[in-house]
Amino acid sequence: MFLFEFIGILGLVNITYIIIVLVVILLSMTLHEAMHAFASNWLGDDTARLQGRLTLNPIKHIDPILTLLLPIMLAIAGAPIFGGAKPVPFNPNNVRYGEWGVAIVALAGPLTNFLLAFISFGLWVAVGTPSRGIIGQFLISAVSVNLGFFIFNMIPIPPLDGSRVLYTLAPEFVRRGMEAMEQFGVMIVFIVILFTGSALGMFMANVINFFFELFSRIFML
Repeated sequence: MFLFEFIGILGLVNITYIIIVLVVILLSMTLHEAMHAFASNWLGDDTARLQGRLTLNPIKHIDPILTLLLPIMLAIAGAPIFGGAKPVPFNPNNVRYGEWGVAIVALAGPLTNFLLAFISFGLWVAVGTPSRGIIGQFLISAVSVNLGFFIFNMIPIPPLDGSRVLYTLAPEFVRRGMEAMEQFGVMIVFIVILFTGSALGMFMANVINFFFELFSRIFML
């Protein structure tokens, strides 16, 4: 059974679902950003730690629009849920291993979301794959939200995390273009969402369903 068949069973537009999604978002994005900070500190740059971002306090990481408004609106609309948070500051010149170190810092956040999705799916299987009730809703939401955050943040568009990975592998002329785009910050992300809304939603839904099927095979469902 596909992920969105389960979400259809849950009933998207209800207050319980919205509260559950909000809790999942806060937990997921807090761990996402904290792992960026941890990775940069581990690789030799203490910028995030000195600015108070090496913490599990969600208030330090929340972006009102990307962390709260956008994901909640998507949840109400029944669309795949994705979003972001305040970027964790770090100085790439202080990170060990050069551009590869920067890529590790970038990957730390999305991979945390992927791991959370996998663990949540495993827990959902362990408790009997419930499609109703608070536990079932919470675990299925944790899978879908974390996969959404993983996929969205791995899109190689500055300033998303995937762009840092692409930058490490890209030729010089592509790097210069990415640096020019990064000057506009999160505005680039809003423009992409605005002009590719339905296509982006379909892409996200298809990739989330792919991973949901993959997890189902791993856990032999």
